Amino acid sequence: MNGKRPYRRAGAVIVAGSIVWLTGISPVSRVYITADPAERLRMLVDGERGWIVGHHLAAAGTAAVPMGFAAFARAQHPGISKTWAGAAAAALLGGAPLFVYSLSRRASDLERFAYFRGSSFPFMAYSALHVAALAALGGSLLTSPAKRWVGITAAGAATLYGTILMVKKDIPPFAFYLVEATVGAYLMGWEPPADVVRDADVVRDADVVRDADVVRDEEGTLGEQ
Repeated sequence: MNGKRPYRRAGAVIVAGSIVWLTGISPVSRVYITADPAERLRMLVDGERGWIVGHHLAAAGTAAVPMGFAAFARAQHPGISKTWAGAAAAALLGGAPLFVYSLSRRASDLERFAYFRGSSFPFMAYSALHVAALAALGGSLLTSPAKRWVGITAAGAATLYGTILMVKKDIPPFAFYLVEATVGAYLMGWEPPADVVRDADVVRDADVVRDADVVRDEEGTLGEQ
């Protein structure tokens, strides 16, 4: 725990990961709004180096953000909010490899991406898991002492993005990271009530004592043998 701001480190990882992701996805950004596949391919070929380097950065951001939410879940004391936060982290961790795979395909075969060839399953599954993660994150924040606006933001985004995904069968993933960066920034500065921090410290200390007792008992058993 980090004093009065126990989630600062987790929030910092989320914000940093989101910034890295958004930076990585930015090169040749006009390709996402260009309708002509031949023109998309020309743009990708002209900006190939930045496109490839950017996708490596986006992959790093994709991997980092779930780790931040996992840290947020670990830092909470047992309860429904922690359970929801753990579910959000699990959904993000499950979806991350799918998007990293999609990024690798985009970077390795420019023509396939320009003409939207290949299966859309990895991206759709990643997006669906991201929507589920935002819903769980909203549940975590709304059942915690956090300001209600931040929980409503996450839960509302999950509803909106889920609807877009079902209707359009597509969604710009930067929308996910804008919400998550907002939540991460809030976590960095959030000072939960003192009793919440104290309860989490008590649980952590109890876990440490229990583990020490287990080790001591095992050492005693080995000594008797």
